[in-house]
This record gives sequence, structure tokens and C-alpha cells, in this order.
Amino acid sequence: MHKILVVEDERDIADLIGFNLQRNGFEVLKAHDGIAGTEIALKERPALIILDLMLPGRDGYAVFRELRRDTRTVNTPVIMLTARAQTEDRIQGLEVGADDYLTKPFSPKELMLRVQAILKRSEAPPGAVDFTYGPFRFDKNALKFYLDGEPVDLTSTEFKLLLYLCERSGKPQDRNDLLRTVWGYSDEVHSRTLDTHMKRLRQKLGDHGAWIETVRGVGYCMAAAER
Repeated sequence: MHKILVVEDERDIADLIGFNLQRNGFEVLKAHDGIAGTEIALKERPALIILDLMLPGRDGYAVFRELRRDTRTVNTPVIMLTARAQTEDRIQGLEVGADDYLTKPFSPKELMLRVQAILKRSEAPPGAVDFTYGPFRFDKNALKFYLDGEPVDLTSTEFKLLLYLCERSGKPQDRNDLLRTVWGYSDEVHSRTLDTHMKRLRQKLGDHGAWIETVRGVGYCMAAAER
């Protein structure tokens, strides 16, 4: 049973989310302010966190940054939930590294579908347990990534995105295919944040970031290993 933490100061909304999560077979933890949310996340290490942004004590962005700095939660998937519905707010949430972003009012059914999609892509991909391509090695069981034999922290989204490109090296991958495969759907906000994820991946790969090639008008391509 997956354990999910709901950090939401409006108790009726937290209860609504918790009810739907439990009905779908999840164990639910709740926190009603940012400080408690951080403490519970670090102690309990949930499989996923649903995080409101406008929280007392410590806002959602501050909570998110704290979680990403700690090795216990650096790769924990996070869905940001907020009343801020502007496109730029959604893009900001995704660009800081959130796995998804949902605005209030929201459909509980849509939230459950997004939770399930994120957990599914956070699990080990099918096929061989280990996959190596050039200087990159993927441990699919532990969702660990190694560059020239050294571990590099990737979020579950970054891991799946890079693995998808490596497994299809030398072939340009359409933006919409990448979005549907990694995020589960394609829209303007996620299309724009795809570029941010690629930029972050290149930064984490250092000199090897050049392996990820931009294909103008199409999407991205992983360079051939014989380069």
C-alpha cells in the first residue's frame, strides 16, 4: 500500500483528498502547515506528496526546496495543488521540479488519475533491470542513475525522460510523444516545462549534457554511442 502525504491547510479539502485516496487503496498522512508537512515527509518518507502552495508557517515552495535538499526525499514525487490558476504559476511550479501541478477547484477523479500516473512512472520500468548506454547506467529496480560510474541524483521524471531517450538513441523523439510517455498527457504548460527538464538534465550531466541534442521542429534526440 502506497503511503501518500497531503499537506493542505484547508481541512475540508484535505479530508476530501484523503477520502478519495483511501477509497483508491492508499494510506493517507495529513499535515495542515508547511513545517509539520516537512517534518512528516522526512520522517515517514511517503511514496508521493500532494502539496498546497499557500500554507501557514512555511509556504509550499519553501517546503519543496527543503525536501529536495534532503536525501530522504530528494526523489519523492510531488503534486503541487493551489488556487493560483495562471499559466505562469503552473509553469513556475513545474519548472522548480514538481512532478505535476493541479489548480483549485479540482476534480478528485482527475487528481487520482494523476497520482496513479506519477506512481506508475516512478516504479521500475519493465525489461532488463540494468541498462547501460555510453557513460550512462540505469538501475531500474532502485531508480538509480550513474554517470561514468558515479551516482547522480535524478528525479523520477528526469530518470524516465533520460532512459526513454537512451533506449531510442539516434532517433529523434517527437515532443508530444515525450510528453505523453513521461507526463501522461500533452498540453502547452507541460510542453514548455519539457524544455526546462531538458535544461536541468544537461546541467546534471555536465560535459555529457551535449549527448542530448535538440531537433528543431521535432523534439530531442540522444546522440549515437559511437560519438
